[in-house]
Amino acid sequence: MACTVAVLGDGAWGTAMALLLAARPSVQVRLWSAFEENHRILRETRENQRFLPGVMLPDRVELTTQEAAATDGADLWITAIPTIHLRSTIRRFAAFATPQTAVLSLTKGIEAETFLRPSEILSEILGTDRLAVLSGPSHAEEVARGMPTSVAVSAQEAGLAEWIQSLLSSERFRIYTNSDRIGVELAGALKNVIGIAAGISDGLGYGDNAKSALLTRGLTEMTRFSTHYGAQSETFHGLAGMGDLITTCFSRHGRNRWLGEQLGRGLSLDAILASTRLAVEGVNTCRSVHDRCRNDGLEMPITSEVYRVLFEGKTPRQAVTDLMHRLPRAEQI
Repeated sequence: MACTVAVLGDGAWGTAMALLLAARPSVQVRLWSAFEENHRILRETRENQRFLPGVMLPDRVELTTQEAAATDGADLWITAIPTIHLRSTIRRFAAFATPQTAVLSLTKGIEAETFLRPSEILSEILGTDRLAVLSGPSHAEEVARGMPTSVAVSAQEAGLAEWIQSLLSSERFRIYTNSDRIGVELAGALKNVIGIAAGISDGLGYGDNAKSALLTRGLTEMTRFSTHYGAQSETFHGLAGMGDLITTCFSRHGRNRWLGEQLGRGLSLDAILASTRLAVEGVNTCRSVHDRCRNDGLEMPITSEVYRVLFEGKTPRQAVTDLMHRLPRAEQI
């Protein structure tokens, strides 16, 4: 199918998506950079040295820093912008959107101030309801190198999800449709908090038993929280839920697991964040979810302990001890 796609955001995921689309001769791909310096390096080297080193962009991927040039006549906008920057960045495109603009969000997080999901922010700013979200176990480092990956895409408009499924699917990138957009988005945000907990476990030197229990109970927390806000529990047993959680908690590529591991080894949050230029979505998501649980009376013991380690100075080892000493209960609760 002949079409034009604007990829907004030149981070690892945006770059990987541009590469994926560039393999289709009928698709015209434009990759938009928010910063002139990143754009200059991409233009001169055709390599995203900062976010995805070692992977070359083909010449047929157009590079631009101009919002109008990126989106002019585009059949689909793909947003690959961290949650913390999404609102301010996407405002730059508001003048070029219409109610018919189709947008696919790759962002995994929750806006701290409003508790809005990425698709809700996009709808508010761009004035379109033709929104889809894509999530699942999909590290950009592997997608960009053609490693087999399966994900889920969800939209209120079933035809939009099916069109994106057809557009992006390949022999190495398999897409399933899912009707639960709330669940797909919340799963993508909440798994990052459990990923921090998994990293803490690794940093403390705990083994397979501890991490397996953590993932299992973490998935229960994710499901409990999300169904309270309208998600379907079945989503959390699929790619966007269990699948992405496993990858986040075990992969060497995972930023959230890495941050948790540094915490478990005794580093402070400020020192860890100062050492990286990458967005670690689970930190802000943990704060937002913890505050919402406290207001709504939801029980999220793992999330609560991660919050105390991140923001209240609690030691990781004490957090694990307190989780293990909780009152005995039935597993199904």
